[in-house]
Amino acid sequence: MRYTGLINHYKDRLPVDENTNFISLGEGNTPLIRLENIPTLLGKKVDIYVKYEGLNPTGSFKDRGMTMAVTKAVEAGSKAIICASTGNTSASAAAYAARAGIKAFVLIPEGKIALGKLAQAMIHGAVIIQIKGNFDDGMRLVKEVAEHAPVSIVNSINPFRLQGQKTAAFEIVEELGDAPDYHCLPVGNAGNISAHWMGYKEYQQEGNPPKNLPWWVIKQKVLRLLKRGMVDNPKPLQRLFVLAIRKVGIWLMKLKKNPMAGLTH
Repeated sequence: MRYTGLINHYKDRLPVDENTNFISLGEGNTPLIRLENIPTLLGKKVDIYVKYEGLNPTGSFKDRGMTMAVTKAVEAGSKAIICASTGNTSASAAAYAARAGIKAFVLIPEGKIALGKLAQAMIHGAVIIQIKGNFDDGMRLVKEVAEHAPVSIVNSINPFRLQGQKTAAFEIVEELGDAPDYHCLPVGNAGNISAHWMGYKEYQQEGNPPKNLPWWVIKQKVLRLLKRGMVDNPKPLQRLFVLAIRKVGIWLMKLKKNPMAGLTH
């Protein structure tokens, strides 16, 4: 059977029904590649796999969440979507809005967006609005606009984003026959790690693998943003980063069986 996107493939595990019009670009079903050279360099007999999410339609895992977010926005009657972004989200939102035949509005911090992603958003017909300020300023404006206009926010505060992104965990378990012992992810606002946890946990609750849930190895990008000058007032953020890493380390050690406990999105 021809693969037609993750919503159709996992519709029994997603908040859709027979009346839902799936907005898809064939996302998901990305390869899980077994690495050969790194284990050799480490001198360890370990199996290391990479989930190649760059093969999603716009080049990132954001497409998994965006297919669900835009599908539910259209289902709710929205004629436009809106997001704040410095990169992948803008490209994904624009592509899926174009697929759905609706308009995408993208707010970007002045001079602080990956040009390749900006080009993608423009090619797909998004309305680009450059603002003075940082990403957080953009999100504040996005929320204000959504309160007064018939648009749907498609940043990761949209709960349907996580519903789509959890399917990556489904694919990993289906291919390996179980969850990995360790799962490594970069972390921004913890949306993607939350989504993967949802996926593993839902499979387990249905009586399927994984037998054991993975340990999480996470990497925060705050220091990289500080070095690139993408944060206007870095000192408070540096203190927050140190505190967050300390707390996350304690949290992961204490909560291996439920590493998502207490997280908000």
